[in-house]
Amino acid sequence: MRTWQVQALANPSEALQRVELPKPTPDVGEVLIHVEAAALNFFDILLCQGKYQEKPSLPFTPGAEISGTVAAVGKGGSLKAGQRVVATPPLPSGGFAEWVSVPEDHVYPIPDSIPWSEAASMFITYQTAYYALHRCAKIQPGEVLLVHAGAGGVGSAAIQLGVAAGARVIATAGGAEKVNICKELGAEAVIDYREDDFVPIVKNVTEGRGADVVVDSVGGDTFDRSRKCIAFEGRLLVIGFAGGRIADAPTNHALVKNYSVVGVHWGLFRRLMPERVVKAHRELMKLYEQGVIRPLVYKEYSFDDLPQALNDLAQRKTWGKLLVKL
Repeated sequence: MRTWQVQALANPSEALQRVELPKPTPDVGEVLIHVEAAALNFFDILLCQGKYQEKPSLPFTPGAEISGTVAAVGKGGSLKAGQRVVATPPLPSGGFAEWVSVPEDHVYPIPDSIPWSEAASMFITYQTAYYALHRCAKIQPGEVLLVHAGAGGVGSAAIQLGVAAGARVIATAGGAEKVNICKELGAEAVIDYREDDFVPIVKNVTEGRGADVVVDSVGGDTFDRSRKCIAFEGRLLVIGFAGGRIADAPTNHALVKNYSVVGVHWGLFRRLMPERVVKAHRELMKLYEQGVIRPLVYKEYSFDDLPQALNDLAQRKTWGKLLVKL
């Protein structure tokens, strides 16, 4: 089978090599999946470079999100051959391959109505956004939600899920194209951070009250400025540090304005409460079938173009999710 392997730590174009490997056989508690589409994540680039917190031994195959068809089920499994699923293959045998064996508790059935590319795009970003908004922030109808990097994977999911929850959504994005994308997703106000300071605009839109919930996957200056426009008893959700700098959170400021800084580590939540992730997946599939949410797909690449796709993602000029199709 065709497989991409990281054989030396470097940028993706140098690190990844396409090799032929035997098709795996599912062990007890595993399922064999024929991969139809695989989504790209920024941490795939960091894995190639050896800069991610997980550092698997060489060679390894990245790829954390796939969609496909169950081909075989190991002893004791409850899934059935022929089922359509999404899955998150653990390292070192990730999803950038034609076939992959995955522990059954990393596999989730999907309806026939969802295309392969959209299915592969949904799991991590929508689960993260759903967990952030509903469990960490306990968002309520009528509250104001500020979403940074609104045209990104988690950001676009958060806008849609915020609208679905009855929140008023404000988003930030870089450039006219991404601003328009956020508007199309349902944000009532969108701020081009390259042109304008979002703090006074958020205050103006909310008549001085500020945002009740802030989704921040950028960090750095964005986190610092978000503290200036958060509402009384607001919740500032820390999801990542795409801006590079890890900001400080002065406790005296949190006390004076009476807001919370909440960490959003969905991977740990999944490990500790897997049954809640299954429940969230079912709810997200319902929202998809109702037409309330739909993944934002930037581009589909051929399997052979994976290094180029990761290079495009690294340039940070894309939006939504990038995928490779098999």
